[in-house]
Amino acid sequence: MTSSTQDRPQSASPGAGTPAPATTQERTTRIRRRLERLIGIAATEGNSLTALRNGDEIFPAMLAAIRSAEHTVDMMTFVYWRGDIAREFARALAERARAGVRVRLLLDGFGSRLIEKELLEEMEETGVQVAWFRRPLALSPFKQNHRCHRKVLVVDEQTAFTGGVGIAEEWCGNAGNEHEWRDTHVEVRGPAVDGIAAAFAQNWAECHDDLFDDCDRFVQHRPEGDAVVQVVRGSASFGWQDMQTLIRVMLESAEDRFRLATAYFSPDAYFIELLCATARRGVEVEILLPGPHTDKRVCQLAGQHYYEDLTASGVKIYQYQPTMMHAKIITVDAVAALVGSTNFNRRSLDHDEEIMLAVLDQEFTATLDSHFDEDLEAAMPIRPGRWKRRSMLQRAGEVAVQPIRRFL
Repeated sequence: MTSSTQDRPQSASPGAGTPAPATTQERTTRIRRRLERLIGIAATEGNSLTALRNGDEIFPAMLAAIRSAEHTVDMMTFVYWRGDIAREFARALAERARAGVRVRLLLDGFGSRLIEKELLEEMEETGVQVAWFRRPLALSPFKQNHRCHRKVLVVDEQTAFTGGVGIAEEWCGNAGNEHEWRDTHVEVRGPAVDGIAAAFAQNWAECHDDLFDDCDRFVQHRPEGDAVVQVVRGSASFGWQDMQTLIRVMLESAEDRFRLATAYFSPDAYFIELLCATARRGVEVEILLPGPHTDKRVCQLAGQHYYEDLTASGVKIYQYQPTMMHAKIITVDAVAALVGSTNFNRRSLDHDEEIMLAVLDQEFTATLDSHFDEDLEAAMPIRPGRWKRRSMLQRAGEVAVQPIRRFL
């Protein structure tokens, strides 16, 4: 599973026949070309990215962008629930529609089923175009299992947001207690905005007759920064998916360190072995997961079934203690990062519509790594010896959920 030495740059080395370690530029170029050729999506240059941590940073930035809109607002989310923040977003969208801005809101038929009807009525009365992605009662059982898990906001075709945050009280605050979830979103400017907008358009086209209208200006993007970004969309289908390729490339490209933070950890046996193989070849593999606070205990049990194999191979596992860990982040060798809506579980990789940004930028990756370091300070490590002595009740729970793991 390790990459062939044929595609590694060979350079002079003081050792006898041993290649010198790859430079940062060589590593970045290698990862970029692997992703572009194996996924078939060109990366874009000239992007700026701002990592936003937790609701106190994320929601004000998103709301400010909506309130500044002059032409278009396109927003899609899996979760749109209740509470003050739900009302604040609805009023911001309604105000822009009332002002003549074209506002489109795409809600997942299952994930957003708890939205208050009064908010929907208020938005629709002011001209917000609300569409539902695959409402369960109108679908076959097969389609009901394939949800739209993407979180996207695009304003005036020039500013975009994506990440793990839903519109609900659970994401408010700064992860200060168990009721304030830990999450990461990203604000993007530059050519990569088009890829994020395409993720919205792909799902909007399934739910609405009009794909675009006179409000869409199809603007040309100016360089906004130095980040190289590839936007990868995952869609429900059969066989190997782009999201699986994306994560596989990052794992197999890692030379020094691979870090993963995810809300739901329940991969198949292939990715468990790939994680183990990555650690066995000397890469420091660190995984940060929810601890005592999780909204899906069944999924947590499914992942815990593999803790023993992972730790035996050298993988370091940590469980976040203060609240629900909901971020979806991967960093590799301090040069590359993945951030978006995709979890490291079968549901995200096999069944749901997802979006991830593959970012090649040292400064942005360093920011995510610093956040990871801070989160580790509030996490408990899984001790291999102690985990092997876990209770029979815990073991029984892990075994009991295995038959349904592919749906988690």
